[in-house]
Amino acid sequence: MTDKSIDDYMIGVGQRARAASRLVGRAETRVKDAALLAMAAALEVEQERLLAANGQDMEAGRASGLDAALLDRLEITPQRVKAMAQGLREIAAQPDPVGEISDLKYRPSGIQVGRMRVPLGVIGIIYESRPNVTADAAALCLKSGNAAILRGGSEAFHSNQAINACIQQGLASAGLPADAIQVIDTPDRAAVGALIRMAEYVDVIVPRGGKGLIERVSREARVPVIKHLDGVCHVYIDDRADLNKAFAVAYNAKTHRYGTCNTMETLLVAADIAGQALPELGRRYREAGVELRGCARTRDWLPEARVAIEEDWGTEYLAPILAIRVVDDLDQAIDHINRYGSAHTDAIVTEDLSRARRFLREVDSSSVMVNASTRFADGGEYGLGAEIGISTNKLHARGPVGAEGLTTLKFVVLGDGHIRQ
Repeated sequence: MTDKSIDDYMIGVGQRARAASRLVGRAETRVKDAALLAMAAALEVEQERLLAANGQDMEAGRASGLDAALLDRLEITPQRVKAMAQGLREIAAQPDPVGEISDLKYRPSGIQVGRMRVPLGVIGIIYESRPNVTADAAALCLKSGNAAILRGGSEAFHSNQAINACIQQGLASAGLPADAIQVIDTPDRAAVGALIRMAEYVDVIVPRGGKGLIERVSREARVPVIKHLDGVCHVYIDDRADLNKAFAVAYNAKTHRYGTCNTMETLLVAADIAGQALPELGRRYREAGVELRGCARTRDWLPEARVAIEEDWGTEYLAPILAIRVVDDLDQAIDHINRYGSAHTDAIVTEDLSRARRFLREVDSSSVMVNASTRFADGGEYGLGAEIGISTNKLHARGPVGAEGLTTLKFVVLGDGHIRQ
């Protein structure tokens, strides 16, 4: 397509999404849930079709030189089809946030004032690699009463279109408009530029992908953006930690999966416990093939570690590489996290309740944990069924964004002929 035809195409998509959003926004819960359950069933019935479409993408990805991590994200397996379907069913089983009224209180005038959850409207989602995002995003947008415009990466084009066919079956079976969920059917990158500029049709943009994509969207968008740039996550082992818990948490946070945004990238260890903690952790990391980079005090205990430089403290490796710093105390740990972290997910391991509370209160991140691996920072693990992304924004949604995060609040006033005196 030419740039002009891309713009015309995207305007049409936006107009149809805006019209559909009004219908979806007033749809009853039972209708939305019926559509989600039908989508889940369609995914399972169409499994062979999904795998065949994904096979085309995988073959093209290998030919184009995609690395192993990207190919892993791209691949659809029978287990991942099952997980997609289960995610849709979990979202269907959740309470509907739309129309919920909270904080209803009587005022001295006799009126009641509260706040009601309502859909955002039209949500544009731009993502890379993972085809399961197509199903998750469609489900969360529908559950929250929003229309969605989904633009997946060109590397997953056939997979996303096959999943969209199942989504459309579900919408049709429940009598909902097909335009409630639209998957862009051109791999042309100009579609992204058009989508993030359509403020008259799109209410919010959610980018999911690499730092380059998110920086571009944040820089060029004329629409509000829910996003995070990096996952520079920390675990701090306090000198009042249970070492068995510390070993388990710090090992899992790094080695469970390397290429995710909630993987620990920097380990902080209190100086008074470093001699007990670091030799054992170093052994475990070496056995797992993790490259260690440490400060001078770290290298006293782990001489095989490379010298950490300033850049290491703010780097999201997404690889078997770990930066380690020995800190004096909790204050220095919190200062380090708030200086070098990305406001994503940070954890403390300690048996001291007052220190745990301080960490929860003073670490400025969207998820803060006590005695738990950073790998739990996930919509499914938080009971959201799935997530549309992780937000490190301070306004509106923060942390994993589920259906409730895709709604907003408006004031409602209940009276009985009241007039202001």
